[in-house]
Amino acid sequence: MAFTGIDWSPPWLSSLRELGEPLASAHDWIAAASVLARQRSLVNLRGLPVTFIPQHDLLTETPYEAHIASTGQVPTRDNLHDFFNALVWLQFPQIKRELNALHVRTSGQSTPVGTRGSQRDAATLFDENAALVVSADVLLLEALRAHQWKAVLMKQATEFFRHADVMLFGHALMEKLVEPYKSITAHVWTVAVEPDWFALPEQSRIADLDARIAARLSGGFSSADFCHLPVLGVPGWCQGQNTEFYEDAEVFRPQRKTTS
Repeated sequence: MAFTGIDWSPPWLSSLRELGEPLASAHDWIAAASVLARQRSLVNLRGLPVTFIPQHDLLTETPYEAHIASTGQVPTRDNLHDFFNALVWLQFPQIKRELNALHVRTSGQSTPVGTRGSQRDAATLFDENAALVVSADVLLLEALRAHQWKAVLMKQATEFFRHADVMLFGHALMEKLVEPYKSITAHVWTVAVEPDWFALPEQSRIADLDARIAARLSGGFSSADFCHLPVLGVPGWCQGQNTEFYEDAEVFRPQRKTTS
């Protein structure tokens, strides 16, 4: 199906619009995504070209991540969830490749019955629900981790984005934001950069994030490495961002106290 009903005007889709809007209107967007992958020379962890294939064309019972790793083929359903997954592959291929590698490396590890293992859980959280918060202000990133919501977010968008940026990564997160509601919360991966990073063209910033985050993920990480962000709290991403908006403790929750 063509996803012509997606509203590409919200700011959280701005970095994806040029790529995603024409793909969403393609008659066969899965085939069109493969063309874009070929044009961008996307490869999997074995160096095989990445392609997107309809889920129903899959003729093997090989697990999803293992199939991508062994063939380069990404099984894809004709739905919004997998549409956004394809977009993320096209925009952040190195991160997607590293997440695939982590899934494959840990899939055979011994874990208690009924569990997936902490590394696979963390990789899934990143893949499905991550947002990248980039800043030249380390204190801002620390305040975000401490849930100091008003100090971080209650400011004009021009002021916030002068020294920070927020990019969505998780494809399930993007899918939820097609019909946004206030409590949508991302698992945040923070990135500290130099001030001159913000002077780079957008595509250069995306490529830089792709490379540097993939390198960090390669050593492994855990769910504890994330912090949280109600995404409609990002300055300029929602109407009515006043004091009362950020004092909604059901959404902007205080940091949990730890016991020693």
